[in-house]
Formats: sequence, structure tokens, C-alpha cells
Amino acid sequence: MVKFKYNPQSNVADEFICHDEVLESLQFAKEHLHDEEMLQNILYTAQAEKGLSHREALLLLMSDNLEINRQIEDLAKKIKLDFYGNRIVLFAPLYLSNYCVNGCTYCPYHAINKHMPRKKMTQEEICAEVTALQDMGHKRLALELGEHPTMNPLDYVLESIDTIYNIKHKNGAIRRVNVNIAATDEESYAKLKNAGIGTYILFQETYNRQRYESLHPTGPKHDYNRQTEAMDRAMRGGIDDVGIGVLFGLSTYLYEFTALLMHVEHLKAVFGVGPHTISVPRLRPADGINPELFADCINDDIFVKIVACLRIAVPTAGMIVSTRESKETRERVLQLGISQISGGSKTSVGGYSHPENKDDDSAQFDVCDNRSLDEIIYWLLQNGHIPSFCTACYRKHRTGEAFMKLCANKSIHHFCQPNALLSLQEYLTDYATPRTKELGEKVIAEEIAKLSPESAKFVLQHIEDIKNGRGRDFYL
Repeated sequence: MVKFKYNPQSNVADEFICHDEVLESLQFAKEHLHDEEMLQNILYTAQAEKGLSHREALLLLMSDNLEINRQIEDLAKKIKLDFYGNRIVLFAPLYLSNYCVNGCTYCPYHAINKHMPRKKMTQEEICAEVTALQDMGHKRLALELGEHPTMNPLDYVLESIDTIYNIKHKNGAIRRVNVNIAATDEESYAKLKNAGIGTYILFQETYNRQRYESLHPTGPKHDYNRQTEAMDRAMRGGIDDVGIGVLFGLSTYLYEFTALLMHVEHLKAVFGVGPHTISVPRLRPADGINPELFADCINDDIFVKIVACLRIAVPTAGMIVSTRESKETRERVLQLGISQISGGSKTSVGGYSHPENKDDDSAQFDVCDNRSLDEIIYWLLQNGHIPSFCTACYRKHRTGEAFMKLCANKSIHHFCQPNALLSLQEYLTDYATPRTKELGEKVIAEEIAKLSPESAKFVLQHIEDIKNGRGRDFYL
């Protein structure tokens, strides 16, 4: 086996995700697992809220010291509030097509799955889906589709994005489309940027090359380098907000956690800015998937600690958890670092406009949190969070390095808190149930009292505009 030296500035996948460096880091952590002085020094470093190296964060994750673990949780909570406040951004996935040429053994979209009914939405069907999402109150979508060069070409994605942005129903509008599609070339990423996407999202699935290649035996996704180097091409193509993640459960979580942070270090070293978001999906049961794949699945306690350690290691990154997780698990991780969640999600093609179709078996995976968007917003408000539908940063060019600078010095709150309250008021006025509206307006009044006089005046003025039908989409 060829030996590679860890080099975060390299453009070669095996150098910035260096297998030997992962193994050496694991060994280092094992050797110092009970070195309380080293652990305390790492936590002291972390208190500066500048992040941690992959080795430092791994040692915290592996610690079984109860007092250290308590300090990890306390610090993760503090960093979450310092950087992202009590705001939780809401979005929904929109599945356009489940045609796929890849052979991913953990995904029901894989090409040889004959049980999966294949679907691809027309632009008219997309209109129906987006209208249904707007009528729920959503403003931000994440496009999802399988990789298929003839059924799902880039032109189809670009046309769909244009369709989505041009659908206006009542007071509804999708203001930001994030895109989670297969790895592609620099020219295609430039076209996505020109189409006005927000964040380009791509999960590595697993950073362990040997495991990766065995889980992707056929199709273009078999190419580990193509997948792992995709974010470099995306950023060179002009997309400055990228979202990374692994599918926990495909390989050992300690390996994935370490490599994920090495990917963060690489993006910072090469482009001067880390990922805009980090997602932490866990493997879920799905149609036609071999249950033996679940050997490396992690329990809730480990999952929660992963979230806390990632928050400490990468303070500026938004962190996402989807409806793959249960209400109870999401409640735990919201306190420790998560800043974005999906709500009212469907993982099937056409699932929003035809919710009565209970027998639809085109879903990519089982959803654990089946509550409606309104139920989730009420729950967030009850637990001290501010549900936010704000998309202002994308339209005010607070992206990439500009966003990270504002986030790092914590001045992003000046924009995000007022904008979150205004976007919440839109939801309350246009879509909320009476109980959610009552609680939401009480919370908004309490939060306005905490704002600067200038920001409070801005919010109060536009809240009245929203309530009296004088406009929507007000933001700093």
C-alpha cells in the first residue's frame, strides 16, 4: 500500500485525508486517553473559541472521564450560543428524482434495486411540490436527486432551480435553494453558482478509502478521489459556501470524526475558509438495504458527544441534523451545537403534494421525526429556540470568508437575530396555528427587548408592516 504524508495544503485526496495520519491520531489518543493534564489543556485552548486540531478534538471525543465530558458539554453549549445564539434555521429537502446509476450498497436508489419505483418530476410537478412547501411556510430548500447522466443532467437541475425561484403562491416564496447533488466538474459548479444556489452540499459517506470503494462497487461514485476532492472543484468554480458531512455508521465513528476534521483543515488551508455547514446524518433503515451494514452504527450518547466535540472543534460552522433523528435526540443536540434542522420532511419524490399516498415506497430512508412544520416550530419555541427562515446573508453577499469573519467576531448576531424574528413573524402571520402564533409572538416580544434600540425599532416597524399586509421579506 502506498504511504502518503499528511498535507492539508495538498490537492490530492490521500494527502489531505491521510489514512496513516488518521491511524496515528487514533493511536495518539489511545496513549493519552487518561492524561488529565493534557485533556484540561485542550479544553483551556478550546475556551478561546478558535477551534481545535483533529487530534485535540479526537482526544476529547474518546475521553471517558465524567468530569471532562461535563466540561465538553458545557463548553459546546456556550460556543453554540456565542456564535449562533438561540436561532435554529429551518429547511426542507426536495427530492426531484430517484434515478441513479451508482451501486451504493447503503442507499435504496442504487441501480440494481428493482423494488424501487423510479420517479422524476416534471417542472409542473415541481411547481406543485414547491407550492405545497410554501403553504407549509418553508423558505429554504435542499435539492436532492440521484446521479444519472441522462435522466438527471445538470440542465435539468438548473431548470428546476429556475422554476423554484419563480413560484410565488399567496405570500410564499422559496428564497434560497441549496443543492445536494453528485460530485461534478468545475464548470458545472460555476453554472450552479450562476443559478443562484446557496450552499453546495456533498456528504463524503465515508472517508476510509477501502471502505468507501467496497460500499460503492459500481458507477462514477466508485471514484474516491472524485468524491473527496469535489469541494475543491466547487470552491474553484466560485461556490464559497460548501457543506460537508459523513454518514455515521458506514465505518468506525472515530475514523470518520478524525477525517472529517482533516477535511475542514484542508479547506481552511487551501481556501482560507472552512465549510459553511457540517452535517451529521446516521445510517437509517431503507428499502433493499442489507442490515449487516449496520455493524458500525452508533448509539445516541456517542452521537450527542460527536455533535458537542464538532461544535468545539469548528465553532464557526453551521451544523445540521435532519429528520433522520428522533425528536428526543434532536432535542439533546440542539443545545450542543446544531444550528439548522429540517422539518415536515418527505424523502420521497412528490411526497409533499401527495401526502395522502401512504404506500409510496420511493423514499430514500425512514424518517424518525414525522411531526409537521408547525409542531416543530411550537416545540422549538417551547424549548427556548428562535425558529428562523432567514436567507438574508445569501442576498447581502455575507457568504464564504465574509460570513466566517462576521461569525468569528460574533457580530453576525447584529444581522441574524433581527432577521430571524422578522422571518418568524412572517410564519406566524401567514401559516401558524393559533397556539403557535400566540407563543411565537410572546417570544418575539421578549427577544425584541434584548435588542439594541436601533435594531428593536427596525424589527417593530416591519413586524407591523407584516401584520398589516404592507410587505414581506424585510431584513438587515
